[in-house]
Amino acid sequence: MESPIYVEGLRRSFGDLEAVAGIDLAVPEGEIYGFLGPNGAGKSTAVRILTTLLKPSGGRAVVAGYDVATEAAHVRRNIGVALQDAAIDPLMTGHELIRLQATLHGLNRKAATERGGELLERVGLTDAAGRRVGTYSGGMRRRLDLALSLIHEPRVLFLDEPTTGLDPSSRMNLWEEVRRLNAEGTTVFLTTQYLEEADELAHRVGIIDNGVIVRQGSPAALKADVGSPTLRVDVDDTHLESATAVLGRFGESRPARQGRVAIGLDNGASRLADVVRALDDQGITVLHMELDAPSLDDVFAQATGRRLEGDTA
Repeated sequence: MESPIYVEGLRRSFGDLEAVAGIDLAVPEGEIYGFLGPNGAGKSTAVRILTTLLKPSGGRAVVAGYDVATEAAHVRRNIGVALQDAAIDPLMTGHELIRLQATLHGLNRKAATERGGELLERVGLTDAAGRRVGTYSGGMRRRLDLALSLIHEPRVLFLDEPTTGLDPSSRMNLWEEVRRLNAEGTTVFLTTQYLEEADELAHRVGIIDNGVIVRQGSPAALKADVGSPTLRVDVDDTHLESATAVLGRFGESRPARQGRVAIGLDNGASRLADVVRALDDQGITVLHMELDAPSLDDVFAQATGRRLEGDTA
């Protein structure tokens, strides 16, 4: 069976800006594919092309067996889409929105009632279905949006930063629902800025930066490629240069935020005592020190020279 998502040389320009600069990827049936990147990297533009909301400037994309440029209507009938900025009428109730979505997808009244009730129960909104959506919390709206995207039992589900702004409990609940959907055979294309989310859910991830995919593979394999764990040391500004020189003797520099020095610590925890002694010998006051196993953030930093989360320096 062909890949539900196949992309070759995909490009999209806005005037002189090339937001997507020639990406290639294939997502097999039944996979959760995590698409990572900072704001402006091109990931949302790529998703809008794959969901037929934008036409590509070049290259080719096939979703659910149909070309997104020439067979857009067929693509839409076979995908579910829950975008971060989806507009949901706050004056309508959950029941009304589910019925409307079912009608738009051609379900008859009986099928719409059965399918809608099943989905509302599945996302935990049965008791709130009669309320206006304007009274829903952020987590409830995201779960309703997920239910709306599933009304026609799509082959491929696109989730664009589905847990942005959610509290930890709501985020965990949505993760569990995504896992259940995937276990039932739904292929999921997940864009996110949350590394933990990609690590928890994705079978493979692709990291996009400046419109191109700079890394691709399973989270475990990508983290293994990083190698040594990352040592992060916080010092005051007066000691930053000398701390950088000292730590440079113990491993290669890694990107870090202002006021912090980070290295890949060769031989890991066994060298910590040596590091502490070396810093102390130079009279460097350490404000904070931590040693972390390789993470997807380290993968991104290695590929792009900057951190995906929490570093705007």
